[in-house]
Parts: sequence; C-alpha cells; structure tokens
Amino acid sequence: MSRLDTDFVRAQFPAFAEPSLRGQAFFENAGGSYTCAPVIDRLTRYYHQRKVQPYGPFDASRLAGEEMDEARTRLAAMLGVEADELSFGPSTTQNTYVLAQAFRQYLEPGDAIVVTNQDHEANSGPWRRLEAEGVEIREWQIDPETGHLDPARLDRLLDSKVKLVCFPHCSNVVGEVNDVAAICARIRDAGACSCVDGVSYAPHGFPDVGAIGADIYLFSAYKTFGPHQGLMVIRRDLGMVLPNQGHFFNEGSLYQRFTPAGPDHAQVAACAGMADYMEALSAHHGGPATGPEAARHAHDLMRGAELALLGPLLDFLKSKNSVRLIGGARTEDRAPTVAMQLKTPGEDVARALAPKGIMAGGGDFYAVRALKAMGVDPEHGVLRVSFTHYTSAAEVEKLMEALDQVL
Repeated sequence: MSRLDTDFVRAQFPAFAEPSLRGQAFFENAGGSYTCAPVIDRLTRYYHQRKVQPYGPFDASRLAGEEMDEARTRLAAMLGVEADELSFGPSTTQNTYVLAQAFRQYLEPGDAIVVTNQDHEANSGPWRRLEAEGVEIREWQIDPETGHLDPARLDRLLDSKVKLVCFPHCSNVVGEVNDVAAICARIRDAGACSCVDGVSYAPHGFPDVGAIGADIYLFSAYKTFGPHQGLMVIRRDLGMVLPNQGHFFNEGSLYQRFTPAGPDHAQVAACAGMADYMEALSAHHGGPATGPEAARHAHDLMRGAELALLGPLLDFLKSKNSVRLIGGARTEDRAPTVAMQLKTPGEDVARALAPKGIMAGGGDFYAVRALKAMGVDPEHGVLRVSFTHYTSAAEVEKLMEALDQVL
C-alpha cells in the first residue's frame, strides 16, 4: 500500500471522534498536533499504575523506569542515534536555553556563533544573548523576497572562529525545507558544530538524524502527536565535551547532562506511544512493523500524503492577487505550513474563519525576525494554515472555500 489510508490514520486520533470538534477542520497543527491514542493510553496507564518515583526496587517503580527507558530507546533508534544521545526536557525552548548555558561556559571570548533570521526565536534568542559574554554573533540572512536561506551566504560567514551554526530544518512561517544534510556537511568541513531546530519538520516524519549529520537536533513531542515534552539529540562527541548542566553525580550520563530539572516521568514514558503509532502506520501500509525502518516508511507515507494536498492549496493561493504567499510555491521544497501576508491582520482573518469551521492561526508565531526581514509588520502578522498527514482532502477543500469567502 503506497497511498496513505486516511481513514485508518484518523481512527488512531481520538480528537476525530470527539463530538465537540465535529465539523471543525484543524489547520493550526504547526502550533501543536492532535495526540495519538497510543500516547494517551500510555499516559493514562502510567498515572493509574506507575505514578511513583521510577527506578526503585518495587514493581510499580521498576516498570515506571522501564517505560521511560523504552521511550528513549525506541525513539532514538527511529532517529538513527544511540539511546543515550536522546534526552527529554520540558520544551524545546527550555532545552535550547540549557544548551546555550553550556556553550556559554565552553566558548572563549572571540569565538563566533552563526544564527539565522529564518528561525523561531527559540533557536535564535538564547544564542544571541551570548554576545554579552564576548561571543561574536553572525547572522545568516534570508532572501527578503522568498525567505530562502542560501547556503552560499553561509559560506561567507564560516571561518576558524565559528564554533556553532544554529539553523532550522524548516521555518514555521517560510515553510521551506532546508537541505540539512548538505548544510551540516558544510559546517562540519569548516570545523564547526551544527544545531538544527527540527520543530517544524518532525511533525511530517521523523528525520534520520544520524544520516543528516547534525550534532544537535531538537523538536517537540506535542507537535509530533505526543505529550508536551522537548526532545533533544546531542551526539556523544559534542555532548561529553560541553560542561555538565545536570547534577554533578550525573556527569557521566549523556542523556542527563543537559536536564538540570527532572523530566516529567509520565510524559516521557508516554512518548513511547509515538513510536507505537509510527510502527502501526508503517505495518498497516505493508511496511516494516518495527524499528527505524518502520519510521522511514511512515515518514515517506506522511510526506507523500501531505504533498498531494499541499499542491492544490498553493495553486489556489497563487491565484489570489490579495495574497502574498510567504515562502516558495514548489511543493517539493516545503512543509504544509503556509503563511500568507494579507491586507487584514492575520489574527482577524483567523477569527473570521473560525465560524466557518476552520481552526487556523494568525500573528507572528515567534518568527518576528523572519517576518521583519521579509517586510511584514509583526504587529499586523500573517495568517498561517498548517496541516499534517491526518488532514483529509475534504478538509483542504473546506479551507479553500472558506478562504475564498473571507478573502
């Protein structure tokens, strides 16, 4: 089976059977996805049966720890990294902040970090603040018309002073999917490390971080059908060199070095449900039933279904003179996160769509620097519609009809 079975997919998400959501088409997935049933089931079981301090000698505690370890082990395998190279924190923003503190202690005055103005502020602001510590901050700037990050512009910023380059796999307003593997190779050849914000890409299929070659990769479980946790990959060679940010007695444990606060045990355990879902999705469509191969098969199924729906939406928007599409119009180059500059403020348009059964968002989406660079007033904002593989063709049709009326 190569075509995604949308009925099967939607049956895995209780939200689609929820009476209060009936008739509502969800197009604010970039802000947070629906949660799949395996995650909800695991979270419920944990609170009912395992809500004790984990890793103790009695059964409830032992099982609690085993479920937490299972989540990290299985998700790390799907991401193509070792189990202890994956850690959990309260959010991607918090994880990035902790990382920035580690680099603050690690870098020398005069060292440089490259950031972009395409990124969500979570992977920009914490690094920029290090300028006050004597770190040079260089900005890899987007094209003001298209929002594109040109790798040639990065080459001009790289030299022996650059120790870290922070950039997004995919922008949450531009929507373009950057060639992360090629960019990471450039960074590595220059002798620097890479920190990739994958928050806006991972909902469209787990990436093979090992193959990509990123030194750090961050994304959010609550945008990948799971609970509100931040997932952070740090490859061992880098992670064991950076100063420990956790308890001193955990210094030898890679996955604990950058979690100064204890993670939410129940939510970490429930993240194994994300792996359950990816495996079920792959198996239902004739692919591998377990492990990294299942994740790769699920990734391709998800992306294929999304691109099939994205094309008609982009064609529709291109036909509207009143719409400035943020980012490129080629489906192959972008995620189904579509921002529009309109004469009316984005929040007002989102508000007008709500009575028509369209759940969308308006504003700056913490991408203030990107919007300013493209000549968009963040106060005016953009309308953003974003979907994922569980969105149906009928819902996209409903969106276009509603936009036609509102615009």
